[in-house]
Amino acid sequence: MSDDTIFINRELSWLDFNRRVLALGKDKNVPLAERVKFLAIYGSNLDEFFMVRVGSLQERANLEQEQGKKVKRENKTNMSAAEQLTAIMPKTAQLQEECDKYYAKALEALAECGWRKVDLDHLSKEDEHFWKKYFQTELFPILSPQIVDNRHPFPFLRNKEIYLGVLLKEKHPAGQSLGIIPISSQMERMYVVKKDGETQFALTEELVLHFAASIFGKETIQEKCLFRVTRNADIDVKEGMMDHDIDYREIMTELLKRRRKLAAVRLQITPAPAPEVERLLCNRLLLTHKRVFEQKSPLDLSFFYKLTGRMEAEGRQELFYPAARPMLPPPDYDLAAEVQKHDVLLSYPYQSIRPFIAMLKKAAHDPEVISIKMTLYRMARESQIVQALMEAAENGKEVVALVELRARFDEQNNIDWSKQLESAGCTVIYGFDDYKVHSKLTLITKKSKESYSYITQIGTGNYNEKTSELYTDYSFITADHGIGEEASNVFQNLAVQKLTEESDRMLVAPLRFKSVLLEEMDRVIAAARMGRPASMILKNNSISDRDIILKLQEASCAGVRIDMIVRGICCVRAGVPGKTENLHIRSLVGRYLEHGRIYSFFDGAHTRIYIASGDFLTRNTECRVEVGVRVEDPVLVRKLTDILQLQLRDNVNAREMRPDGSYQKVKPAEGEALVNGQMGMYELLRNDWTQPEPWRLSAAAQEKQPEPSAEAEKPEPAKTEAAPAAKQAEASHPESAAAPESGDRFDQLEQMVNHKKRTEPQLAPAAKPIKPVVVETPAPRSRLKRILDFFRLRR
Repeated sequence: MSDDTIFINRELSWLDFNRRVLALGKDKNVPLAERVKFLAIYGSNLDEFFMVRVGSLQERANLEQEQGKKVKRENKTNMSAAEQLTAIMPKTAQLQEECDKYYAKALEALAECGWRKVDLDHLSKEDEHFWKKYFQTELFPILSPQIVDNRHPFPFLRNKEIYLGVLLKEKHPAGQSLGIIPISSQMERMYVVKKDGETQFALTEELVLHFAASIFGKETIQEKCLFRVTRNADIDVKEGMMDHDIDYREIMTELLKRRRKLAAVRLQITPAPAPEVERLLCNRLLLTHKRVFEQKSPLDLSFFYKLTGRMEAEGRQELFYPAARPMLPPPDYDLAAEVQKHDVLLSYPYQSIRPFIAMLKKAAHDPEVISIKMTLYRMARESQIVQALMEAAENGKEVVALVELRARFDEQNNIDWSKQLESAGCTVIYGFDDYKVHSKLTLITKKSKESYSYITQIGTGNYNEKTSELYTDYSFITADHGIGEEASNVFQNLAVQKLTEESDRMLVAPLRFKSVLLEEMDRVIAAARMGRPASMILKNNSISDRDIILKLQEASCAGVRIDMIVRGICCVRAGVPGKTENLHIRSLVGRYLEHGRIYSFFDGAHTRIYIASGDFLTRNTECRVEVGVRVEDPVLVRKLTDILQLQLRDNVNAREMRPDGSYQKVKPAEGEALVNGQMGMYELLRNDWTQPEPWRLSAAAQEKQPEPSAEAEKPEPAKTEAAPAAKQAEASHPESAAAPESGDRFDQLEQMVNHKKRTEPQLAPAAKPIKPVVVETPAPRSRLKRILDFFRLRR
């Protein structure tokens, strides 16, 4: 095995991502209401981390122990499950301490704005009387205390539900018992009152803790605390249930019931100390002290969502991000008609998903449409998209919906929708036994007198109206007949549980996804070794695939400039001397969740660019059915490149990886304009609906580009920048920069794709954070030689 100095453990990388989310909870550049939302998001992320990742590791550690298997630690990627758990817990404890500090700061800032959390430990007599009356009239009647002792069994503790734990004195001197009160999720979590010109709020569980003596008696209480249990939620579909001759949907329903009772993986306690309660709970839950997290902040920070909702309802808009709505097309815009003219790329949440929904609804009534096929992974609770499919089926269209029932934490929602789809007459299939279908693929088939035609949609995000306003994603829609035939082949294979092995324009994991991307990387590496200024820009959520990481190392050593935009898990280390020193990694964590995947490969002459549903995680490249597509329309290639360049210039949301694997916030230099890669998209796409060819600027428009203001938050879209390597190519290849007036197709394509102005070449400094790469200038090539070189690379 090769040296693993460039690898980072996946679980530790996930914690590092959560640290970046948590950091937004203290960032004063973020409005206050949004800061507390980020604290709540961090809390839910950490819950999921324990329920899924820690839960899975615990299962593996138990299996290793049962089998007596000893796993020797050779490197960070080969840690045993038990060793990973040992490494994770201290890091998680550090994060919890940071969260407590940020929470305290958030309360101070909220109080300054007139929103004060009630300090139940320092109440005036008047306030004590008020809150005691509220407790006795509103809470006490619905509480259900339980006593645990030798005569009473220990109750089942629900996942993520908050409980009051009280250590009680017994009549016998050595006797002890534990009082438990569930703070049911059915209760109102937060109570808000207006007093002295400010808004005060108190949490239900803290009121129950404060007035515990009213329930158990003051003289009997020795210790009291609030606690919360997190349980493993990593269910295995194959766990002995696939042998039964029952419907797959029933299998998933049974597994969801079992999930509720899986093993505990974390115990949260506040306030500390309550050592005897902690000991009793650990004994009952079979947890070690390392799995106990004593914290000063509330056990569940989701109440912040309700709090900010009230703030917004009261008109405190200055505490939120400025309003930003998805841009709508003109009233007469017809996406289906537009796709017949040229390929279309929609960018969420900057552009509305409504045109796509309108296209589905129109197809449901179009007499020429004979079928609609779609893969469904995560759907909204009230999905217009699913309603359109059911409407199409009721109108006699063939509707095939592949519903992935194993979409984690959306299983029940998907089960419910699958039943409704079947009732409406849709054909519902569930995909593979061994592979999750994570694809975002839609195929509308028309039949006219002459022939069949297709409209194909391939996306990076789910068919979900709610998340389309929160996640950044890309939706490619085309009437290209070749892509339509490939998509039809994919659906036919999915129906018979057959993997797709052959495709030209489309990427289809697990057989034609990673292999194609590795071939593209080899093409770029070959170009770099020929002395051409080759580069790659790779944007996705996560990367852990070992084959891809090693190929990136090879590319870096060959001199390829690699820019990666990786929001979450990143198991490759950037900037390691002699290995990944040409690899630059940044993470964008801001107002929207970066969810799109764009893979761009530049061989020194031409750019090949893909969008896909799959990341560079091994689970995506080898264990799921993912779909992507190579975008060939020069206008859309340029559009995607501009999006990537905007994000590489971001100095508001970006954090860059350092060689030790840590991240450092990108800060603008003195006098440098602020570039917000997310909000700048609104300006970048401002005319996208109305311009016939939005990414081809007229000469007059190019001459009138204004200089960016030092105070501007949005970059100027017209002032698009070439890819880093493309800039070097422009300086290094004067014969390609000075375009001839003749209609040379290769020159024109090169100019279009890589943003080359048809002017005398000059070396401009690369915008931050891009560093210039020194490239030797080769001798000028004839047109014939350039064409031969191009086809040699394609081979």
